[in-house]
Amino acid sequence: MPDMETLISLCKRRGFIFPGSEIYGGLANSWDYGPLGVELKNNIKKAWWRHFVQMRDDVVGIDAALIMNPRVWEASGHVGHFSDPLVEDIKTHERYRADHLLEEAGIDVTGMVLEDMAQAIKERGIKSPKGNPLTEPRAFNMMFRTHLGPVENAENVVYLRPETAQAMFVDFKNVQQTSRKKLPFGIAQIGKAFRNEITPGNFIFRTREFEQMEIEYFCRESEWEIHFEKWLVAMREWLKFLGLKDWYEHEIEEADRAHYSKRTIDIEYDYPFGKKELYGLAYRGSFDLDNHMRASGEDLSFLDQEKNEKIVPHVIEPTWGVDRTVLVTLLAAYREEEAPTGEEGESDKRVVLALPKDLAPFKIAVLPLSKKEELSTIAKPLVAQLRSRWMVDYDETQSIGKRYRRQDEIGTPFCVTVDFDSLEDKKVTVRDRDTMQQERIAIEELESYIDTNMRAA
Repeated sequence: MPDMETLISLCKRRGFIFPGSEIYGGLANSWDYGPLGVELKNNIKKAWWRHFVQMRDDVVGIDAALIMNPRVWEASGHVGHFSDPLVEDIKTHERYRADHLLEEAGIDVTGMVLEDMAQAIKERGIKSPKGNPLTEPRAFNMMFRTHLGPVENAENVVYLRPETAQAMFVDFKNVQQTSRKKLPFGIAQIGKAFRNEITPGNFIFRTREFEQMEIEYFCRESEWEIHFEKWLVAMREWLKFLGLKDWYEHEIEEADRAHYSKRTIDIEYDYPFGKKELYGLAYRGSFDLDNHMRASGEDLSFLDQEKNEKIVPHVIEPTWGVDRTVLVTLLAAYREEEAPTGEEGESDKRVVLALPKDLAPFKIAVLPLSKKEELSTIAKPLVAQLRSRWMVDYDETQSIGKRYRRQDEIGTPFCVTVDFDSLEDKKVTVRDRDTMQQERIAIEELESYIDTNMRAA
């Protein structure tokens, strides 16, 4: 696994991820996805949607508004309780998460409330990272506030959504009635969320603007444990698909779980900066639907016509962060390895992003051996043909060895070289990213060859 500096350098150099607003000095922990990054990110979202929505009979999707009626967030508890413990350096006025400072000092914060944290900070003499005294912890609401319409007053306050989940609860009745789904069934959504984090950081691991892939899976209360286990298995399969071999399943203790949850598991990963959360799986009971029924006056229960009974479904919530998925996919795919010389005399060291082929930004790179016109007359029509099915890169600059190394570094599974023999035998050389082995393939069979290898992967 690379260190973060190495990964960040590769991401900027190759066009995966850039610092946001860089020409103006940036904006704290803001990142923009470049040409390759947006392809990787979109491929992850497409694969997730195919895996958890398209290939299942029991999940349907929505795409809800970012700004919702503020009563949604009052009913869900976000207005009153969606907060982190904040402390402030009394000299620099920089703000920090109190629980993070305590953990860095080796203190277990499980079950701690603000008063406990204040006492621990005082007793241990914990100071800010700048060495200055701290204020007492206080609750800091993480929702971004804005105003709807031209008048900025208390009556027009709205919020950028801090999660995608609540829209799926609010739309439960409409989705169930129009899709005619029976229990158990799920509602899926991919979308942006916003949290005014006190201490964002570690590249795209924790940002104030991020993207989620979430499912709210509605079931009978008596069946929640069965479906919880099934979703845990499904999440494990997804992790394997990403190429991850090691992760941790952390059972959250009762003192740290939401009061309405009987079970929550954090799936954690060993990042270069430590073991941190990657995904989450929670049993939410009927808490959300109950709250929205009380606040809105709408009946959000499910009518089981076969049993002639109305029930309020309980919910299993698997959650995946898109940006963290991009991060762990890059970390897991990164290789620095010895390679045999012989590719136009290139170095025997190479950097490879061994991305799952389905996720690679470019699936194929077409590389004419030289810029001579007789080769481009074969290579360019070939590119046009392949682009009807896959993302294809065309590169005719520098030596073929350097071009191979460049494609290795961005994760391209197949390099197709058009050489002067191609003029006679109508064949091209296909090089495999992972094995570096080369095979001579007839141009008319190339599409079938790539298709077979992509399907096998």
